[in-house]
Amino acid sequence: MILCSVPLSPLDAMAPKMSPPALPYVPVAESFKLPPGMNFGGTSGVAFTSKGTIFVIHRGPMPLMEFDADGNFLRGFGDGMFDRPHGLRIDAQDNIWTSDVASNLVYKFNPEGRLEMVLGVKAWTGEWHPYGHLKLFQEPSEAVVGPTGDIYVLQGHGKAESCVHKFDNDGNYIKTWGKKGKGPGEFDLPHSLVFDASGLLYIADRNNGRIQVFDADGTYIRESAHPGTPCGLFMGADQHIWLAHGHTGEIMKLDLKGNVVGTMAGAGQGKALGKYGEAHYIAVSPRDEIFVADTLNYRVQKYVRG
Repeated sequence: MILCSVPLSPLDAMAPKMSPPALPYVPVAESFKLPPGMNFGGTSGVAFTSKGTIFVIHRGPMPLMEFDADGNFLRGFGDGMFDRPHGLRIDAQDNIWTSDVASNLVYKFNPEGRLEMVLGVKAWTGEWHPYGHLKLFQEPSEAVVGPTGDIYVLQGHGKAESCVHKFDNDGNYIKTWGKKGKGPGEFDLPHSLVFDASGLLYIADRNNGRIQVFDADGTYIRESAHPGTPCGLFMGADQHIWLAHGHTGEIMKLDLKGNVVGTMAGAGQGKALGKYGEAHYIAVSPRDEIFVADTLNYRVQKYVRG
């Protein structure tokens, strides 16, 4: 029996690939009500508590600010503790995890804002503190608590070695994986990390323009390409990933394979509503509102259902 292929018709061959649909959201004016006389500095992170309040980390006075769901200011703290605040995550117990890429520190604050853990040693870089018991960082981008309570710290924002450090929930060092490079399991500025429901890690490998997927021990699983500078990730309750695409200014929704299932209409580079200097970190509220921290426009862009 002879098998033959059926050629595409001229119309099929010429048909353009379908673009991902527009996401059903529209940008609205920022609604945060800051204390009189205050403004955000470079807004590098945004995250929600289990109660629906929203935290913003920025490069200015009171670098950690908390607001209610309508943007009313609740409190601020952290003065004198940061040189260049960067990452912000809130764990399942509402502890607040931050990183500082200039002072090489990770902080854990309890829900009341009291400092409970410090990882790294201020102004020290390298592998270990000279006395041997404290793991050192160089430019930690983000610290994230995994589903088993282990702590993962992404390192290498700039000239430092790019890698992932893993600690137990008491802050004891477990292991490191990765190095600077473009191959599987290598990084060029690992910037953001989320977990799916099965415990796999999804890491935005910013300067390599991709998202890499690993198991909890750092074994490489797969990757997806995202040309540009993929910066911020958020895992939705529906097991889709929201991507703040850095200097491209694009906001996207992905499936777990990295396929783009929707894009934010009108997003891109600029200063106007819905435009970005750098779409840095992203979070989705319990009310299904999208918030994107823009470090270069000193604001947090908000989207609501259109």
